[in-house]
Parts: sequence; C-alpha cells; structure tokens
Amino acid sequence: MSNKIKNIAIIAHVDHGKTTLVDAMLKQSGIFRDNQKIEERVMDSNDLEKERGITIFSKNASIFYKDYKINIVDTPGHADFGGEVQRILKMADNVLLLVDAFEGAMPQTKYVLKKALEHGHRPIVVINKIDRPNSRPDEVVDMVFDLFVELNANEYQLDFPIIYASAKNGFAKHNLDDPDENLIPLFDTILENVDDPEGDINAPFQFLITNIYYDNYLGKIGTGRIYNGSVKLGEEVVLLKRDGERLLYRISKLIGYEGLNQVELKEAFAGDIISIAGLEKVDVGETIASKENPIPLPLIEIDEPTLAMTFMVNDSPFVGQDGKFLTSRQILARLEKEVQTNVSMKLEMTDSPDAFIVKGRGELQLSILIENMRREGYELQVSKPQVIFKELEGQKTEPIELATIDVADEYVGTIIEKMGLRKGEMINMVQGNDGYTRLEFKIPARGLIGFRNEFLTDTKGTGVLNQSFYEYEFYKGDIPTRTRGVLVATEPGVSVAYALFNIQERGTLFIEPGVDIYEGMIVGEHSRENDLIVNACKGKKLTNMRAAGSDENVKLAPPRKFSLEQALEYIEDDELLEITPINIRMRKKILKAGERKRSKR
Repeated sequence: MSNKIKNIAIIAHVDHGKTTLVDAMLKQSGIFRDNQKIEERVMDSNDLEKERGITIFSKNASIFYKDYKINIVDTPGHADFGGEVQRILKMADNVLLLVDAFEGAMPQTKYVLKKALEHGHRPIVVINKIDRPNSRPDEVVDMVFDLFVELNANEYQLDFPIIYASAKNGFAKHNLDDPDENLIPLFDTILENVDDPEGDINAPFQFLITNIYYDNYLGKIGTGRIYNGSVKLGEEVVLLKRDGERLLYRISKLIGYEGLNQVELKEAFAGDIISIAGLEKVDVGETIASKENPIPLPLIEIDEPTLAMTFMVNDSPFVGQDGKFLTSRQILARLEKEVQTNVSMKLEMTDSPDAFIVKGRGELQLSILIENMRREGYELQVSKPQVIFKELEGQKTEPIELATIDVADEYVGTIIEKMGLRKGEMINMVQGNDGYTRLEFKIPARGLIGFRNEFLTDTKGTGVLNQSFYEYEFYKGDIPTRTRGVLVATEPGVSVAYALFNIQERGTLFIEPGVDIYEGMIVGEHSRENDLIVNACKGKKLTNMRAAGSDENVKLAPPRKFSLEQALEYIEDDELLEITPINIRMRKKILKAGERKRSKR
C-alpha cells in the first residue's frame, strides 16, 4: 500500500502561480467529471484568499497518475505564514519549487526554499509563466541555481530537475523547444524524483499532527501524516502531549482525500496524509501513537513571532452600532480559537481584563486575523504593531528583515535615501535592461512599519516591495517615524462640506461630508509635524445679508482612503484603530483634548 504514494508540497513566492498549477493538475488527472463546474483557483477556499489572490492556509488535495496516488499540499507563499510552511514540509517527501519566468527568485522563495533544503529535500524546480511576454526562463534558472548555492545546498540538491511550464495554459515540458501539450512531463518528473514515503507498515502506529481545523459536528480534527504502522476506524490510540501527558482516545472518523473531496476511510497506512476526528485536546506538532507501544515523534519547531499588537474592547462613542460581538469574553474566546489552530501566533493576557496581546509573524498575518474577525461580526480596537525585542549576551536585539525592492531607475536615489534613514543596509543592487533596478536591504522590522504607504507615494505606485524575516541582530538605534501630525475632531456630529473646505488648507482630509464623527477621531493629516484640533461639523452662519459672490462653490479634494493594513501602518503609539464590520476609524487613545494635554505634561 505505502509504496504507491508520493507526498509533495508546492512552495513559491506570492502570486507565482502555485494554486493555478494545482488547478491544472487536478483537471488533467481526471479528478473532475467532464461536466463538473470548476472554480478558478479552487485551492483558495477562504474568501480573503480569493480576494487577495494569496494562499493563507495550507490545504491538501490528491491526484491519481498511473497507479500512484500523489498527495499535493499547497503552502502559503508569504513569509508571515512561515509557521504553516514549516509544518507542511514535515508531511512531504519533496517539494515543487515554483518560480515566475519573468520575476525570478523573490524573498519569500528564498524563505521557503531555505526551509525545504534544511529538511534535506532536492526540489523539482518549475519555471512557470514561460508564455509571459518578456519571460527569461534561462536567466531565471541561473538565478535559482545561485540561490541554491547561497543557501548552502549540497551537491545532490544542486543537481535539481527542471520543468518549464505554463500553469494557466496547462502544459509542462523538459526543454523550452518541446511542444506545448499537457502536464504529463511534470507528473512523470514527480514519480521519478519524489521518494516513496519512509515508514514501516508493520511497526507501531505513529501519526504527526501538522494542522488542525474545527468541524461543528466532529469537533477538533487533526491533519497530518502516518509515519509508521496503520490505523483503523474505532481503534483506541494515545495522544502524546508536548508536556508529556498521555491521553487515551477512540478514533471516531478517519478522513482521506481524493481530488479536493474528503472521503471517509475504514483504515489508513504508513505514508498516507489523513485527518483524524475524536481527539478533543489535540494540538499541532503532537504525536498520536498506538496504545500498546506509544513512541513520540520529534516535535515541530516553529519560528518565533516578531511582532505584537494589543487587541482591546471597543470603547469609542460609536460602540455597538455595527458589530454583534463586543465583549472582552467574546473577543478572548475568538483569539483563543485562533491560536489553537495557528501555531505561529501567541496570545498573552495583560493587566486589563479588556486588552489582550497577540504576537505574530508580521503585519499581514495580524491584519488577516483582524479582517476575518470584522467579517464575522466582531467590533474591537487595536494598537500600533510593535516589534518584539530580545535580550542576547546582555544586549538588546531586534528582528531584521530582508527587503527586496524593484523600482524604476528614476526613484532609486530616493529609495536608498529613505531606507538609509530607517537604518537599512544595502547588500545588493542589480540594474535590469527594462528601466527597473532591484535593490536588496537588511533593515530592522521597525523601519518597515509604516514605510509601505510612503514607498508607494515615492514611486508613484509603480514600486514593488517584498520582505521576509532574516535574523535577530543588535538594536540599531532610533528610527524616525511619521513626520506629520494629524487633524483631530474637537466635537461630535456630522461632517459638513463648509467646515472641511476650511480645514483642507491645513492638510489632507481622510473623510468626506456627511460622515458621523466623534471627539478625538482623526479626520486628516496635518501639513506640519504637530497635531491640530479642528471642528469638522461647523456649518456656515446664515444671515439675511449676502454679499454678491460670497457663496462661492465649496470645492473639496477627494479624501485619502486607507485599507486596513495602511491604517495599521499609519497610526502612532498614542493612537488606536477602531474596527467594526462596516467601518475602520483612526482615533486618539485619549479622546478629550484637555486630557491629552495633561497626560503629555
């Protein structure tokens, strides 16, 4: 049974075509009926994944080719979800490394490849999107080889197989001049280069949990791989907890995968990737073993969080207008549920019963959690993200990011100057033939918080910035933050065009007329570095004496709108972000102007 299985994970940078390739593999392996309606990017099942076009949660599928079952695991490409990637590599016996034939190797490619090489895999390199105009597959192969060398790949790993493909058009080939036909060259390469799963079918049962999800009927379900032995439905097994505790359970359901469908199994064997229901206290990284001879597998080590954010109960004057879940008990229960299934997040209590610290791998990971919560009907406030410092040899250290920036040549000087101010250290610069330059920097994670908005303004929206965690280094000193103050509403009411017209001379507005506002809410950015109190609700005094031409038309510039991530980056330490299912508002922590002055003194 076990020697007819191949387990493979797909790794790549965001948007290099992983999920599209899996779609094509599923279609060509005959998993779908001829008349079945198939969604685009079928592996991105979460709403946010579909909207953003990124993979956030790793997922399983399987295809049948010749007489093999190929289990495919789709992994997130963004370094913020590195916890997902590290676990998934434990399930696979090799990886498909997908690289865009135009963009080449990117920071997240580097991050996930480093993890794969550490696991001893020899990746199958798939150069995707070779049908793109300006694609440069040969150059990209050289870039990938250089990356392998840089990451200390051994000789066996450096002799990697290469496939050229277009996932969108559903073809793969060994050489660029071969005809464009189908994905069979890729399937054959997988069978040749992915090791059969190790494991002895007759040894005592051992199963490592790499993922957890909830089912309203079955409760907690653990997904992972059987390393040794076999297991039957209804069998009694032992859960070996991290702390050494041993719990006896009976398996209530065994779930396997065919295509994207879950199928119920009576029995599963070494090498299989399956899900097991009926284990109430199961956590990621733990072992389920045979009752007679329980032997634990090595625990999974996950990178530590580098960013922390405080989640609070909403105490603004508009509390309860939009959301269903407002209380500290409801918010805490939701955060506890998140950290149970998301191993790279940690939750800590504070002195206040209404505030909780959530630690994660980056702004994107935390903002995805906030976005999911607001869509589920939660209302809350969050603080500015803070990096997590560590003590090493009695000195303060901080997380350093590797930032790769692609910009038009004319903006290179500006970006180097801005990165220098933020303690960025340039380690590489490559000028392309297309008018673009690639810059690589080592920069404190603090320096990148709030930089993305400024970066897009400086490059007129044309620059591309990618980052991934590099390592902890000694503290680099103070970094300048936002250089301008904000316009803060001084009284509650509804914003009026006449008032906004007079305010816009002082800076940039964030709201339009007809918006409900409260005292202490941020309504714009001041053109100077201090905060300014403004009245956005003040109407024009009406008299019966009108001078000709005094009623000039009120012309307002369009307000500057923020996405959730942009707002998180924008706020300062004395400000909060109020998040409801309908609105995102920036506000001062202390709403009343008099109290703010006293607290500063």
